[in-house]
Amino acid sequence: MKKLLVILFVLIVLFVGLPLVVLPLFGMSATDLKANLEVGTGIGAKLACSGRFISGQEPGQIKSDLASYTPATHLLNVQYDEARKRTTVSLFGMGTVSAQYRPGIGCTLERGDTSALDQLTVPDLAKTVGPWPAGEETPHLRSNLQQLSDTLLASDNASALQTRALLVVHNGQLVAESYAADVGPKTPLLGWSMAKSLTGIMLGHLEMLGQLDVTESQLFTEWAGSDRDSITLEDMLQMSSGLDFSEIYAPGSDATRMLFTAYSASDVALSSQLIHPPGTHFYYSSGTTNMLARLLTQRLGGPQAAVSFLHQHIFAPLGMRHAILELDPSGVFVGSSYIYASGRDWARLGQLMLAEGVLNGIRVVSADWVARAQQPNRSKNDPRYGYQFWLNGGGETLRWPDLPADAYAMNGNRAQSVVIVPSADAVLVRLGWSTDGYPINKNFAQLLAALGTGGEN
Repeated sequence: MKKLLVILFVLIVLFVGLPLVVLPLFGMSATDLKANLEVGTGIGAKLACSGRFISGQEPGQIKSDLASYTPATHLLNVQYDEARKRTTVSLFGMGTVSAQYRPGIGCTLERGDTSALDQLTVPDLAKTVGPWPAGEETPHLRSNLQQLSDTLLASDNASALQTRALLVVHNGQLVAESYAADVGPKTPLLGWSMAKSLTGIMLGHLEMLGQLDVTESQLFTEWAGSDRDSITLEDMLQMSSGLDFSEIYAPGSDATRMLFTAYSASDVALSSQLIHPPGTHFYYSSGTTNMLARLLTQRLGGPQAAVSFLHQHIFAPLGMRHAILELDPSGVFVGSSYIYASGRDWARLGQLMLAEGVLNGIRVVSADWVARAQQPNRSKNDPRYGYQFWLNGGGETLRWPDLPADAYAMNGNRAQSVVIVPSADAVLVRLGWSTDGYPINKNFAQLLAALGTGGEN
């Protein structure tokens, strides 16, 4: 009886209000122990599996990363099956859940029947040669930029900011790259919500192929006959759908059910009701992006077609050979959150946008789509968000006051960022694990200022 009381106390005190992916919010009822337990073991199994079998992290580093969300994760029993590439997590023998790694599609929580994922095949990507971005050679590193990048990374990590990769691209060339210990140019790192921008790019490619249009409405049969039929694809791309979705990361919320307990991530948001007229109110919603991933999968013809599309139409032409976009148990990309890619691959995505949709001589999205992706949305409360990209300008104030107004970015939890600056012909990449924010404005302003100071090797 005493042991049971201790367990209940731990669950209530440590898992209630679990501050996950975006906001350190509390507010989950202490009586909802089932949700607390499911989310706690779910995030443990998922991040441990991907951290170990995609990023190659050691168990100690994984436990430290998990603990940054809540110290309760130190109580999780995390078992690694190295032969099967599988993790199993429980808390005092309760809430046991597993996550399984599959080559090319990463780790998926074993919620419900996931056997169909075993049948998916991933196209091989041809090995690329030559200088970045086509290949992996880096003949254009600049001494002044490299020294500054190394200094910033060292300073970040001395301040416990945990920067793991810092890269600078200028005039289409990789001019600086710095990495923390145990991380290198080929290490896939979690981008969290930067996955949203990749999802947007995939939809942009579909538009270029004539398979969808951003003015479309009546997007899902589940919405037929309801006021949600008036929501356009552009409304969703700009996070202005008007749907009621809780982007609060506490056990039992829409966001945590979507990522850590649901069989279908998109099902959670698909049932949301309309509370604002479409296009009038900006509200950041990971559920919206997972509905976009569902739409992509439906238009392409199912999970296998979507996996092949990603690799053949996006990863292959861009030279992204160290990237994985993971699936939910139903076989749909978790387009909001679950992408792992190397620093160089993140820089490739940024350069694609900077070069108006062309990389390595191949057009992936139209120049018009890239231009529209940078345009403010029509909402009344915050127009500084484009097609799954955060905008610096477009509102009453700059999001990053010391960066040019035309800067825009992919952003993710723990301060992942790819900032694209057209006026400076630059892309800046930062990957890491900062729990208290990261000085993007200050540090990236320093890097931009140094671009014109010479130092060619």
